[in-house]
Amino acid sequence: MGCSGVLGLCRYETNKLVQIQSVRLGSLKWSLNGAILLFICIMMLWNRNYQEFDLVVSSVTTKVKGVAQTHLPGVGDVVWDVVDYSGPSQDKNSFFVVTNVIMTKNQKQGKCPEVPQKGRSCRTDKDCEKGARTQQSHGIQTGSCLRFDVLRKTCEVSAWCPVETKTSPPRPALLAAAENFTVLIKNNIRFPAFNFIRRNILPAMNDAYLRSCHRANDALCPIFRLGDVVRDAGEKFSDMAVEGGVIGILIKWDCNLDRLMQRCLPKYSFRRLDEKESNRTLYPGLNFRYAKYNTVNGVEERTLYKAFGIRFDVMVFGQAGRFSFIQLIIYIGSTLSYYALTTILIDWLIGTSCYSAEVGQNYSEKKVESVQDKQKCMLCVSYVDENNIRLVKRSQKKSLQDIKPTCVQQRKEVAGHLRAVLSLLQPDAGVDHDAQPPLDHKPDRNAKPRRRPSWCKCDGCAPSSLPQEELCCRRSGGPCITSSPLFEQLVLRRSLLEAVLLYQDPLSPAAARGRTSALRHCAYRQYISWRFGAPPDDTHPAIPSCCVWRVREEYPSPDGQYGGFRPARMTSMQACTNGEL
Repeated sequence: MGCSGVLGLCRYETNKLVQIQSVRLGSLKWSLNGAILLFICIMMLWNRNYQEFDLVVSSVTTKVKGVAQTHLPGVGDVVWDVVDYSGPSQDKNSFFVVTNVIMTKNQKQGKCPEVPQKGRSCRTDKDCEKGARTQQSHGIQTGSCLRFDVLRKTCEVSAWCPVETKTSPPRPALLAAAENFTVLIKNNIRFPAFNFIRRNILPAMNDAYLRSCHRANDALCPIFRLGDVVRDAGEKFSDMAVEGGVIGILIKWDCNLDRLMQRCLPKYSFRRLDEKESNRTLYPGLNFRYAKYNTVNGVEERTLYKAFGIRFDVMVFGQAGRFSFIQLIIYIGSTLSYYALTTILIDWLIGTSCYSAEVGQNYSEKKVESVQDKQKCMLCVSYVDENNIRLVKRSQKKSLQDIKPTCVQQRKEVAGHLRAVLSLLQPDAGVDHDAQPPLDHKPDRNAKPRRRPSWCKCDGCAPSSLPQEELCCRRSGGPCITSSPLFEQLVLRRSLLEAVLLYQDPLSPAAARGRTSALRHCAYRQYISWRFGAPPDDTHPAIPSCCVWRVREEYPSPDGQYGGFRPARMTSMQACTNGEL
């Protein structure tokens, strides 16, 4: 990397600001900033964005209590306690309660006809394949066809006989009284990042409290009536108990561990997790089978139970937060961009007619600075027979005289230039401007006249090979601007040009001010200041060919070589010694 590249790194760039003195805009600005600040503070406190958070780690244990009595066909009255209706085992963070049952008594290992199913009836033993079995079979076929009832015959199977024949659960549910069972949920939580431990049985809850608490009066009570849980989940216990289902018990911990605002209490909610519409599912509800075995006269028997019930899944989630200076800084930094909304809104307001068109135009001119691509530079043209400035795009093929303008603007006078010219011409105020002024250098009048090109309107232009130099001082036919006495006074007069150069550089030597190249360049700029005033930003004034050649005749190059048309920003006479046009 070169020296200039290293120095380029040691640079700071900042945005350009425009200050507008306005009570309305100032009041609007601070009102919007105040509203944004209020919104940021409210959201910070509401969402606790100033805290560092950690997710909960949890364990759950449950204890169900309740006793119910049911009447089973062929058995009589049966008392169900927690061992009977809780199922064979409990899964992690869940418990099961039996609410309905289909019982098949006195099953023994033997041979009996299969339950009739679609496509499984038989007429003779040939319709039964010995050893055949399917996933829906209760046993293995023996190859015999037996009568199942008066109308149907089925294949004989080797199975626990008699096979289970009933498939639809009883209505209403046999253990509908399970609605009054209760469950104690013990939930222990921990937030490892903060080494904070808590459980849902709070320190103030003693044995007397747990025996008497009820969720209707205390939302923190950890003992739940099953009927209330199902009801809070939006279901009816008697309907759900027939085929069973799944209920979710959600425990949410949203803890604030800041010392002055410490709060860490559980919040319970309930919802059904399975599909409740039986006619919309292929296998509705929830059920499983289990058996109780005994031996009678040396023969093993069993009682088969198809149990329907409700499974309760306890799901714990949540987080804890504690103040963190780093999180506060990150939040403040992320919300600073909201203040850009104030700038966007006010800029839009100024740019529309909602405010003031004059202020909006002035603001846009001060704030926005257009930069044109050099490959697509805009040229400004001023004709002596028009009192405006045309902006045209430079073309490499078409004559500048014939290019249609992209827009037309009024010429802006430079008051400082006009006052300077009047003061410099003050000693010659008595000069007759209708007569030709004396010049130090007389052009060669015997020179061969130039051939008039087709685009020339004043008969003073010279042919050129560059399209951007093919420009006349007039839009329509008429006398050339170089024939005007004012052209001689403001553009060609040597004493005026030397005074302008001296004005620019008061300590410049007389020899430097008298060089024809400096006088020629200054004459070009005098013409631009006279005919263009202050050219529009990012445009390049184009001097007509007749004027260029008239200046070159007055102040020729010693070697006869000229740089030609090279666009550069020249908007005032103060730049009269910088570069060549």
